Amino acid sequence: MNLTQEQISKVLLDLASEKDGYRTLLKKSLEAIMKAERQQFQNEHSDYGNGYRFSKVCVHNGKMELAIPRTRHNNFYPMILALIKDQNKECESLAFELYRCGLTTEQVGGIFKKLYDHKYSKSAISQMMNSAKTDVFSWLERKGLDETYPVIYIDATFWHTRRDKTVSNEAYYTILGVKQDTTREVLAVVNHPTEGAGNWVQIFEKLKERGVKRIQLVVSDGLTGIENAIQTVYPMATVQLCIVHLIRNILNKVKPKHRSEIKIELKKILSPDNDIDSPEKGLKRFLAFVAKWEKIYPSLKQYKEPRYALYFNYLGYEKSIRRMIYTTNWIERLHRNYKRTLRMRTSLPNPEAVLFLMGSTAMNRPEYNYPIYQFSTSSELDFY
Repeated sequence: MNLTQEQISKVLLDLASEKDGYRTLLKKSLEAIMKAERQQFQNEHSDYGNGYRFSKVCVHNGKMELAIPRTRHNNFYPMILALIKDQNKECESLAFELYRCGLTTEQVGGIFKKLYDHKYSKSAISQMMNSAKTDVFSWLERKGLDETYPVIYIDATFWHTRRDKTVSNEAYYTILGVKQDTTREVLAVVNHPTEGAGNWVQIFEKLKERGVKRIQLVVSDGLTGIENAIQTVYPMATVQLCIVHLIRNILNKVKPKHRSEIKIELKKILSPDNDIDSPEKGLKRFLAFVAKWEKIYPSLKQYKEPRYALYFNYLGYEKSIRRMIYTTNWIERLHRNYKRTLRMRTSLPNPEAVLFLMGSTAMNRPEYNYPIYQFSTSSELDFY
């Protein structure tokens, strides 16, 4: 039956005007294009039709199930389907980016309703992000890491996490490494319900399994026993404990009337800007400070213990890099980025959900791709 152009337009208009007619018209058009393409493919490849398979795809007004033609040799893939699949990927990528930036699955569904005029449930949005979750967890567990890292920074942060029908603050451990080319990368984000040096031993052992054989310097907070955990796995690593944590802990032990004076003294003692300095000189200054103030605050006597020498190892390096290795500021900044993403969700349903968001944040830090000039010009660490 031959129809004029006007008659074809009238049929299409009538069909589109019916309830869900536009979707029906779109479905029929896409399936007709694929069938026509299969016919051409069969003629060119001496192949035969072999029924259909059904697949749900994302189109601009929601999900649609299409009958996709098959051939006997099963090597036919419609060109139009590739274009639609690209749109599916765009939808998945958009859902992931919106979720990663802090929106809940319900809020992402609301945005998709406005964009695509179709209601997406929370579970449908979650399904869209399955591909992203696979990518993030594969990245977190990736092997083939560099054999040597001149510097790594380690720390744990806490987040409200649901486990066994209860919600508690659980620890999430991060390792941030400076590579030989002086760029940075997050090496691990790991969950343990509590923070402890023993957990770090497991994390370091896993890091070694993933390819890291040598670490020169580890920058950490003052967690009790952390130096033993580090040297259990990496015995040749130098440990630098964070001086910001040291100052904060000391100030918490003194009265407000003395805090300003003590803070000024500590900044002078711990200054990284002296051209000629050493860990021994820094420790000597600090012990003189403790001797002075322990008469008023006996609790300061604890700072005479040998482990407090680990706070002064940064003074054995060039002045240009001391400020970058005497605190865990870089990893604290990453923790703030984690929490910016997490805080809209209060508690999350399981640790995997927290790791997914933290991992997606960690793997998308553009600043980590740029070399650090001060490290590039330093001769104190083995960067080449």
